Amino acid sequence: MKIRRNDDDPFGPRNSVQQTRANSKVQVQQVLDRVKADGRDSLTAPEGRLVCDAYGVPVPKEAVATSAQDAVQKAESMGFPVVLKIVSPDILHKTEAGGVIVGVSSGQAVADGYEQILANAKSYKADARIDGVQVQQMLKGGTEVIIGAVTDGSFGKLVAFGLGGVLVEVLKDITFRLAPANREDALSMLDGIQAAEMLKGVRGSEPVDREALADIIAKVSQLVTDFPEISELDLNPVFATARDATAADVRIVVDFNAKPASQTRSQEEIVAGMNRIMRPDTVAVIGASAEEGKIGNSVMKNLINGGYKGTIHPIHPKADTILGLKTYRSVKDVPGPVDVAVFAIPAQFVAAALTECGEKGVAGAVLIPSGFAETGNDAGQLELQEIGRRYNIRLMGPNIYGFYYMAKNLCATFCTPFDVQGQAALSSQSGGIGMAIIGFSRSTKMGVSAIVGLGNKSDIDEDDLLAFFEQDDSTKVIAQHCEDLKDGRSFAEAARRVSKKKPVIVLKAGRTSAGAKAASSHTGALAGNDRIYEDVFKQCGVIRARSLRQLLEFARGVPILPTPKGENVVIITGAGGSGVLLSDSVVDNGLSLMAMPDDLDAAFRKFIPPFGAAGNPVDITGGEPPVTYQNTIRLGLEDERIHALILGYWHTIITPPMVFARNVVEVRDEMRAKGFEKPIVASLAGDVEVEEASQYLYDHGIPAYAYSTELPVEVLGAKYRWARGAGLL
Repeated sequence: MKIRRNDDDPFGPRNSVQQTRANSKVQVQQVLDRVKADGRDSLTAPEGRLVCDAYGVPVPKEAVATSAQDAVQKAESMGFPVVLKIVSPDILHKTEAGGVIVGVSSGQAVADGYEQILANAKSYKADARIDGVQVQQMLKGGTEVIIGAVTDGSFGKLVAFGLGGVLVEVLKDITFRLAPANREDALSMLDGIQAAEMLKGVRGSEPVDREALADIIAKVSQLVTDFPEISELDLNPVFATARDATAADVRIVVDFNAKPASQTRSQEEIVAGMNRIMRPDTVAVIGASAEEGKIGNSVMKNLINGGYKGTIHPIHPKADTILGLKTYRSVKDVPGPVDVAVFAIPAQFVAAALTECGEKGVAGAVLIPSGFAETGNDAGQLELQEIGRRYNIRLMGPNIYGFYYMAKNLCATFCTPFDVQGQAALSSQSGGIGMAIIGFSRSTKMGVSAIVGLGNKSDIDEDDLLAFFEQDDSTKVIAQHCEDLKDGRSFAEAARRVSKKKPVIVLKAGRTSAGAKAASSHTGALAGNDRIYEDVFKQCGVIRARSLRQLLEFARGVPILPTPKGENVVIITGAGGSGVLLSDSVVDNGLSLMAMPDDLDAAFRKFIPPFGAAGNPVDITGGEPPVTYQNTIRLGLEDERIHALILGYWHTIITPPMVFARNVVEVRDEMRAKGFEKPIVASLAGDVEVEEASQYLYDHGIPAYAYSTELPVEVLGAKYRWARGAGLL
């Protein structure tokens, strides 16, 4: 009988090493202190063994021999076959140096192997310090996997899992999670690689011990969390069998000069500051202008014409009034408090004006001007950050279009005013993407609760916005475009919390441009930037958009769809071709096409012609009257085994597009009144009339798309990903 540890205790009774975490940390610290004293950046294999023992990571029997005869005696005591490995602090990649011989099965072969390894090591690196040769029990059978850890510049410590041995280099099939990873995270990693089926047993092989692998992942995760100086770690290969998992080789790289984690503001501090910026009672416009075509003029007009009800103070060194409002020479001259200042002045004047804002006690600065880090002026941006820290001013930007917050009718931007209030809060790092957000929102009548430009992100970034929108009653979904995350760990922590309450959608740009960084370990070399983003987003419940259009469509469609109660999806279509494409999209988006029960199949067949097709998709054929759509949709909504409907409409004379659209809404409303409410999305194929019908459906809360079988299913898939991550299914 196997004893399983508590989910929160990586030092439970599963393995033979029964130390407390405190004792384990002391043992590891002693090893690391020796490595640091020697001026080394990696551990030897025996030192790695000590670390594994301290944290309860299973390793084979092994010992270090300092002569050929010593190696023979140690091999005979542990039993053949054995593996011989060079032990040298100066040789990290043992195989490359000819420092590994496997399958050694006799005393003479051990003696010969010992001498050969020493000769190879000297040839590889003549001045290498040789501590001996490691004699290790050779493991037999099992699936080779890799368990490791890396340090990412944005996300910090990450634990990794994938296929091991030579396959890790060839297939690059690896997945990452933030450390410390809990038991659920660890188990999800086993299913997060493409070769996950191999772990379940194929062609008669036994499935691996998943609990044993998850146990090692959790312990490695805790180890690198406890010791930030461990920058990279490989257990490769780990031999996983049906009974256990054992790490055959360990490689640990250290960095004693690693920077400590940055100090972040508390949740309360962030929300208090963001509330003053996003919901200000008083706004100062530094660089306000009466001259048409000036940014300061556009900002003033947008604040006034957008309907902002707070107090507006134009700041100008010479003017007495601007657009009918009293003007002040400096923000310091404004009577009473100022919540936020919008900057519309050239870059060279920003620092001085920002200092005055600090002396005034302004809570936030919206820095529209460009000419900072994006142009190479890092020193200028660092100066603004230093002023912000000195006076506790939160900085939005620089190099931004400003922001909109509809609950206050606040248009603190030089772009056009926005007047369609909705439930989606969107942000972008790029001004061009911001313009696309504005245009799409206006064109589709999506409506927004906020649109925010982040630009260079000298201070305020995505996780600050998450903290604000989490407690903003006017926001139901948060959609963000980013090119990077300056503090990925803070973002991940915020996203993990917020996504339990509201969908968080992210479009991460640059996903194909960043390759793997130079690294000393297999895990490090495979830690391609985008793979980390992909896995961390999944771990934190973030819905990832693959394109700008997806980001916008998810922001538009996800909040209006009801949350599904289960995984069973049914397609009802008037065209077989659409049904096939919709089925493909269901698979592509991780949805489950319901296996149709016999009684439900028979019920659908009552409403469709004999040459139609029940099953799933339900193909009612294109020649059917409106009542066929009504009856089949009604059945799909009232049967509790079905949890979501995808409608595929084909334009016909018998059931014109607008007739179809009105009937769908009518049946949906009828069933909702009876307590049956499920997500419905629709794909419409036909002539231009299907565009009007799609808009009608969307206006009535049913995401519908003309000429696309992909978009409606992608929106439904996004809703499902959020519901799963939030634990609502």
